[in-house]
Amino acid sequence: MNLIQQQDKGNWESDTDLLLQLDEWKRLPLLYQLALEELQNKIKLIKSELEQQDGYSPIEHIKVRVKEPKSILSKLKRKGFDLTLENMLDHIHDIAGMRIVCAFVKDIYRLVEHFQQRGDIRVLEVKDYIKYPKSNGYQSLHIILAVPLIQLEGTRYIKVEIQMRTLAMDFWASMEHILFYKYDKQVPAHVHIELKEAAEAAYALDQKMLRIQKEILSDSDHTRSKFVPIDGTRN
Repeated sequence: MNLIQQQDKGNWESDTDLLLQLDEWKRLPLLYQLALEELQNKIKLIKSELEQQDGYSPIEHIKVRVKEPKSILSKLKRKGFDLTLENMLDHIHDIAGMRIVCAFVKDIYRLVEHFQQRGDIRVLEVKDYIKYPKSNGYQSLHIILAVPLIQLEGTRYIKVEIQMRTLAMDFWASMEHILFYKYDKQVPAHVHIELKEAAEAAYALDQKMLRIQKEILSDSDHTRSKFVPIDGTRN
């Protein structure tokens, strides 16, 4: 490690220590965790209602995390902001993160529409990387919500970023992360091309599975419509 790296490391550790000493910061992880729990409870209810209505679960699984102090500092520095709590709250929107993996693309857009119609949360921003994938092929839908927490001093809105993907998109993103970690982000050019092709294949698989689901549901409805009960009436 050269002198500059040693100085950077010293500054980094000093900033991290300063962050951990701030009284307000000591409360924030708990608030973000409570916001995630509040949102998870709402989504569990949505999932149960849709499962009863549609006959299958639109949500395969959910993961949550609260960003570590070092990751927050790194993002603040990349964005060019000073280390203040105000900058963290105003400019770092993914301190509380949630990933929702859905069965089909249509389930993702259905959830987004539902979030936008609810009165107990606020939709602040939507980034659609499914309709407009990133240059490397990454597909996901990101939505930033403000979740209300009712405290003694009043209601406080906590930001939560949700990343919504299908199973195929989540598999691609996990593998891409593993490859970039292995190569220390120095991925050969031809691998970038193959990753993009793999992302396109994942999207094609999603579309094919959706067509199969529609066909199965259509056949099921057709079979039910031909059923005639003993009393002669149709369903």
